[in-house]
Amino acid sequence: MELKKIALIGQPNVGKSSLFNRILKKRVAIVSDVSGTTRDIRKQEISIFDRPALLLDTGGIDETNDAIFSNVKKMSVETAKMADIILFMVDGKKLPDDKDKELFYELQKLGITLALVINKIDNDKEMERVWEFFEFGVPSDRVFPISVSHNRGTRKLLEWLEAQLPEPEDSQEYRDEDDFEYEEDDDIALEDLLEEEENPSKKEQVIDEEVRVAIIGRPNVGKSSILNALVGYERSVVSNVAGTTIDPVDETVTYKDKKVTFVDTAGLRRRGRIEGIEKFALMRTNEMLENANTALLILDASAPLADLDEKIAGLVDKFALGVIIVLNKWDENMDTYEKIVAEVRRRFKFLHYAPIIAVSAKTKRSIDKLKDKIIQVHENFSQRIPTSKLNTIINEAIIRHSLPSPNGRLLRIYYSTQYKTQPPTIALIMNRPSLLHFSYKRYLINTLRENLNFEGVPIHLVARSRSGNENENDDE
Repeated sequence: MELKKIALIGQPNVGKSSLFNRILKKRVAIVSDVSGTTRDIRKQEISIFDRPALLLDTGGIDETNDAIFSNVKKMSVETAKMADIILFMVDGKKLPDDKDKELFYELQKLGITLALVINKIDNDKEMERVWEFFEFGVPSDRVFPISVSHNRGTRKLLEWLEAQLPEPEDSQEYRDEDDFEYEEDDDIALEDLLEEEENPSKKEQVIDEEVRVAIIGRPNVGKSSILNALVGYERSVVSNVAGTTIDPVDETVTYKDKKVTFVDTAGLRRRGRIEGIEKFALMRTNEMLENANTALLILDASAPLADLDEKIAGLVDKFALGVIIVLNKWDENMDTYEKIVAEVRRRFKFLHYAPIIAVSAKTKRSIDKLKDKIIQVHENFSQRIPTSKLNTIINEAIIRHSLPSPNGRLLRIYYSTQYKTQPPTIALIMNRPSLLHFSYKRYLINTLRENLNFEGVPIHLVARSRSGNENENDDE
């Protein structure tokens, strides 16, 4: 059963993202006092009491001639047309204005279930202003004065929404209206994301069939254009202004029987270059990368590579993601493919296993090829190598290049086994794991790549004793 869609529509800074977070019971959409923080459409499956729905948070509709906000308005209105229920939000601290009325009447003509939500009514005294909004001509049972920040009046709105939604097949309990707990997010600059973690949390060892693709890169390399090209329609606001994307924008499609979720992220800058509301853009990056399993590293093929590109690429290694290097704006490139690939390989030696694909989001060149490669990399990321085959490859590698004997101490590998996927992680069970040099590990990893298809995938090789300790000596 297709979920009913609830769209939050209104001018900038009326509290749409705050209500979005309130209904979700967690802080997902970025909220700030800066008008126009939300620019793209954010979607989230929710449960109103026990009834499922799809909640859509839209960008504030502003009549400015600014190119960004012109696109924001277009996408917000298109979202309203696809919705089943529209919550039109206004600022209850102000009197109704002509822009609100014009937009409300425009939405009313769509013939979609429409409610008026008057936010920022923080106390009984401010309820007096609510009567001013009845000039919109809305039936009283569809007017909801609320205060998201004080959690006032939201239960009545939720109960009305519940009545508009179909009965669920399986009921689930919904928490009380005042039972909302938010976790504060810190402002995360690129340097913070690249700090080493001793034991970073990783995915559970249940093979995840969903392909979750993070689109990363510095500002204005075309990440949003790539997302739109991949999903086949304008999902993310695109402009030539660096820093247009603030919230991560996600969209799920099905491709070759695989569920693929793309996430377009804010362009990453150095800490000292972060300006204005861009600081909010980085709040979600850490969580997004932690939940992804594949990354598209977007580079601008029409401009020289920058040191920042290399620094951002370090995130792929830190979060152990499958990766594809995407050379965007190929239609504007003046160099040969061989020349650019050679430069990329020189600058990104630590991603030597990553495939490189030249595309043009504008002309859609090689977009289907990129989709196919995403599926292939995820399959490589999730594959499990039979133990017998793995041991045959490792044993042949040892015959070709014997294990070293540091200070005359004999090293022996008893057997090897893959104990984890996503990314592939292999244990070498041996007598003196702490003495195995990283250069020999690298040799074994290269041998595995020569014999198996691990394109686009990091390989983790862990030396352990038979008791499972990575540093214990086992002299049997």
